[in-house]
Amino acid sequence: MHEDEHGKQEVIIIKKRKKGGHEGGHGGAWKVAYADFVTAMMALFIVLWIVGQNDKVKNSVAQYFKDPGAFHTTSRDKSGILPDSQTVNPLKSGLEQDDAQANEILKLRTEGAELTKAIKNTPALEKLKDKVDITVTKEGLRIDLVEESEGLFFDIGSATLKPEAVGLLRVIGTRIGKMPNHLVIEGHTDSRPYSRAGGYSNWELSSDRANAARRVLEQNGLSKGQCVAVNGFADRRLKTPGKPLDFSNRRTSILVAFSKPSPTDDTASTGQSQGSPSQATGQPAVQGKSSP
Repeated sequence: MHEDEHGKQEVIIIKKRKKGGHEGGHGGAWKVAYADFVTAMMALFIVLWIVGQNDKVKNSVAQYFKDPGAFHTTSRDKSGILPDSQTVNPLKSGLEQDDAQANEILKLRTEGAELTKAIKNTPALEKLKDKVDITVTKEGLRIDLVEESEGLFFDIGSATLKPEAVGLLRVIGTRIGKMPNHLVIEGHTDSRPYSRAGGYSNWELSSDRANAARRVLEQNGLSKGQCVAVNGFADRRLKTPGKPLDFSNRRTSILVAFSKPSPTDDTASTGQSQGSPSQATGQPAVQGKSSP
């Protein structure tokens, strides 16, 4: 309070305003922030859902984001953008293909387990059962007959099968001959130098051993044309690369290949070009050497 020029006292009133509060009209900024929060939470839940799915769903979602238009039809006849074309649904076809592959993997694993059981239940194969490795790889069902130092399946330095090995191949041929899959038979050696008169080397030895196994298999259950290739790789595909001289590198491999989705892939599965002599005669391709 202070006095004015007339001696009267004036009262000074000071008003203090609180910042913020609810004075004035409500702004809309909080709505934007809330919408961003809800969007972020939705994205988080979608990501968590995808992470918890199997590979088939993940691949299908990825395919959708690569080409969303492929998942929609453009007319009642389901034609695509190009004339006389049909729209392909990658989600459906991808899932069907994955299901078919998963089913075949399961069948090959089951057959591998049954084959292992059959070998173990055959008394005459007691000495060989621990040297037969049966696995499912990206190529198919692989059956490896792994040699030992004294020559378990073949006479040392030759392609002559021992009687026990012939019995084993009969059991294998009887089972895989019932399957529709193609076969590829491979011969492998270790890196020990081997040569005979006439230039006979590991290349010829590995090929001859694979071919000897093919003959026994075809005489004991394999259907005509089921074996599509016989390859000799010498020491170019070692089982134990870190130990090139190890006896386990000497092996004969029988590959029950995955079946192809369409007949157009049959040529590729045989590893031959159209019009080749082996294909024309219906005989398996024999590869004595491969490129270094």
